[in-house]
Amino acid sequence: MRAPRPAPVVPAAPRQPTVDEAAALKAFERAHKEFTRGRFGEARNQFRALLEKYFQVSEVAARARTYLAVSDARLRTESILPRDADSLYDRGVIELNRGEYVAAQEMFERALKREPEAAHIHYGLAATRARLGSVDLALQSLQRALDLQPTLRVRAQHDHDLTSLRNDPDFDRLVFQPRL
Repeated sequence: MRAPRPAPVVPAAPRQPTVDEAAALKAFERAHKEFTRGRFGEARNQFRALLEKYFQVSEVAARARTYLAVSDARLRTESILPRDADSLYDRGVIELNRGEYVAAQEMFERALKREPEAAHIHYGLAATRARLGSVDLALQSLQRALDLQPTLRVRAQHDHDLTSLRNDPDFDRLVFQPRL
């Protein structure tokens, strides 16, 4: 005698989100977009509004609380950012070394607003832009750094942060050809 075959398992149709769940997800996506753009103040406001309106949508609310906490932390950090060019430059170097290239770029750009003729800051910006893959902007920053301090050519010849620029003929022209 044969054992009866089990009935085939038919997967249940996925549950459709409720109106509130769909709205909460849309609100989360909007807030998350602001967060990824680095607009932490706006992201914070949108996450707070989401939590006030859709607190009952537990999965979305839990994620929103996490991003809200990170947004708050980022805003606190921004409020204690250094103000002088050298400290901003130092912070940019730290971020560059940590692999936080967008943050590093921001620090170098802020430093240049305070000290626009600082070759080392232009060089740091060039390295960061090279790491971000912005070859043209990196070459512009490198050009400015070398115009201000030609001795940086030696450093540029071996700098791993500038690796993405090495195949560009402008890099060779800037770094290896003597200036007249």
